[in-house]
Amino acid sequence: MSAALVKGQNGPLNVNDVVISVQIAAPADLSALLVTEHGKVRSDADFVFFNQPSGPGVNLQPGSSGQPAALMISLGAVPAGIEQIRAVITLDEAGNNFGRLPAPVAVVSDLSGNPLFEYRIEGLDTESIVIALEVYRRQGGWKVRAVGQGYAGGFAALVTDHGVQVNQAQSQPAPAAAPTGGYPEQAAGGYPPPAGGYPPPAQGYPPQGGGAPPAYSPATDPSADRDLPKGQSVSLVKGQRINLRKEGGGALTYVKMGLGWDPVKRGGMFGNRAPDIDLDASVVLFADMSPVDVVYYGSLASKDGSIRHQGDNLTGEGEGDDEVIVVDLTRIPTHVTTLLFIVTSYKGHTFEQVANAFCRMVDGTNNAELARYTMTGGMSFTGMAMAKVYRQGGTQDWKLEALGEGFQAKHPGEAVPQLGRFLH
Repeated sequence: MSAALVKGQNGPLNVNDVVISVQIAAPADLSALLVTEHGKVRSDADFVFFNQPSGPGVNLQPGSSGQPAALMISLGAVPAGIEQIRAVITLDEAGNNFGRLPAPVAVVSDLSGNPLFEYRIEGLDTESIVIALEVYRRQGGWKVRAVGQGYAGGFAALVTDHGVQVNQAQSQPAPAAAPTGGYPEQAAGGYPPPAGGYPPPAQGYPPQGGGAPPAYSPATDPSADRDLPKGQSVSLVKGQRINLRKEGGGALTYVKMGLGWDPVKRGGMFGNRAPDIDLDASVVLFADMSPVDVVYYGSLASKDGSIRHQGDNLTGEGEGDDEVIVVDLTRIPTHVTTLLFIVTSYKGHTFEQVANAFCRMVDGTNNAELARYTMTGGMSFTGMAMAKVYRQGGTQDWKLEALGEGFQAKHPGEAVPQLGRFLH
């Protein structure tokens, strides 16, 4: 018979291998963070999730019917530097939270399936992610603790708070510290910031009527930096860079990144129907090679208030931009060097099922389109790095580069560890 744990309670593990499984009444994922005594991962290899199912001593294995995958932990194979293994439950459906569901149950068993401990995770509300259990070292042995710590900020907040790094080879500033008081937790209701200050008033977005300004596609080397042409929209090609200052004028200060797509319609008898594709636009803020913040559907504003997401589009229906991220370049902290704009496919559809994917930069002061990058041809990826805005030397001289590179991730938390190659 298993022992029932309550929040904060612990118990000894007297077996060499354990399996952590979850009983939950909604689609969810189980993942693991392997952390040192400082509560941080050593590298992204210490983050085990469905796109990276194996880590040092920890593996994901298929769960029972309708339930998330289970974590199998070989305690003897866990490296000496790892002090704790945190089991994390993440709800799959956008907008869902634990407060709408019966309390999930985390079960610790031996390899034969005999339950050792059971923890009913009660008291959750608006959170969509929770650290359920923690397996940790104690006086030469291992124990398990019932944690039940929710994250209202979502998966991306949890990943960055635990120090998942894109590139461990360089000396990097640490991610922004999480609030104190036990496990880090993003407080609900902190964003968006109070109205009136940001963003500044505008005439509605996207602009109505008149269409986009004439496109400008230079015949010169696309890798060469250039200023924005006056009164024209730059039609970007992959790898092209432009300076975010107007030809003959000053630098841009307030911009909007619009991202859009259309689902590819099915052929045959039901040719007028399209798959229910849910793509999500996000921006990841980097200090050199370290991710320090993520703005996405679960956290609609950056911690400093310089960037805001204008809301989630679940289908790609409608004309124009499907999702818009607004950026006040003058308010971005000096240690932030790159803004990486990405799109991820929440339900796992690949970009082979998406048509007319584009990103465009808009002047936030007059809603004039400045530059547009359109992807042609589908790719078998669930994530896409669309563009990056970056600066060098701590200046306010920002540049925009079109990327159009794919990777595998269903939401920003899974994307962050894979983005280092786009920063060079």
